[in-house]
Amino acid sequence: MSGHLTYQQAGVDTKRAARLVGGIGAHVARTQRQRRLHGAFGLFAACYDLSAYREPVIMTGCDGVGTKLELLLERGMLETAGKDLVAMNVNDILTTGGDPLLFLDYIGIAALDEERITRLIAGMADHLEACGCILAGGETAEMPGLVPAEVIELSGFCIGCAEKSDLIDPTTVRAGDVLVGYASDSIHANGWSLVRKVLEQHPGEVDDEELGAWLAPTRLYHDVVRDLRAAGVKPRAMAHITGGGLPENLERLFRGVGADLEILPWQIPGIDKLLRHVDEHDRFHTFNMGIGWVVIVPEEDVGRALSAGPGGRVIGRMTPHEGVRVRVADGPTGNA
Repeated sequence: MSGHLTYQQAGVDTKRAARLVGGIGAHVARTQRQRRLHGAFGLFAACYDLSAYREPVIMTGCDGVGTKLELLLERGMLETAGKDLVAMNVNDILTTGGDPLLFLDYIGIAALDEERITRLIAGMADHLEACGCILAGGETAEMPGLVPAEVIELSGFCIGCAEKSDLIDPTTVRAGDVLVGYASDSIHANGWSLVRKVLEQHPGEVDDEELGAWLAPTRLYHDVVRDLRAAGVKPRAMAHITGGGLPENLERLFRGVGADLEILPWQIPGIDKLLRHVDEHDRFHTFNMGIGWVVIVPEEDVGRALSAGPGGRVIGRMTPHEGVRVRVADGPTGNA
């Protein structure tokens, strides 16, 4: 023994990390069934051949799982965390009219844990395989002394591409256009700081089954976009309903017009136990309220939009009056 320290003694095991990269190969391969990298996985950067596009425009996005991650880690729902990470990024790319091509992840952890990391990757691969997006690489950072042992830091990055002529142009939105909303699968991955506060202040009120329903993975809306394309429908605009809820995520799309919306009561187990403790106005600006995706189309495309993906229904119309006003059928009203 020389008495000199090694990297492993400092808490970082590069050889173990290299073995992990090899161990997740089967999950990576699942994401290359519809598209393939140009070159091998595992190089210092990933390449993708865009020559199939005539006038390619690329788009990028970056997002995480937010404070929902704390509860997912506590309950061992690692696959769900991986799915949430992908959906939060891929859905944003889809709003542009782009194809999600490449996804990269960042995982920060105190010390390598092959089982936990592999489960995260497996969840990512499930959603990526479903939408034909490649797990192109990422970074797993061992940070002993900086990241607590029970914590995992998680971020995602997505690159998409579209033909210039296929890009969605929200400036085409007009008064009279129809908003079709598509159901969310859960609270998704926004608003969890407020959810956690409610759970902290009212312990035992929400049971495990109800909390499990709230924590279900964020829905991917690639099926809606795929079906719209197959039906020949090019929406005026599309919105992923995340932090800020329906009002803020829709208002960012248009100027000089607004929308009046009526949505059905949110139907997931125990959600009334959450909403009874949340300000009646603020809830509309925090949660998706049961609508995770909105497509704005002219009247003549409504029927085809309703047939795109499950859970679609007309939720309102564009008006000449600025602002988004949301009403729950037979329920409270929130104004933006």
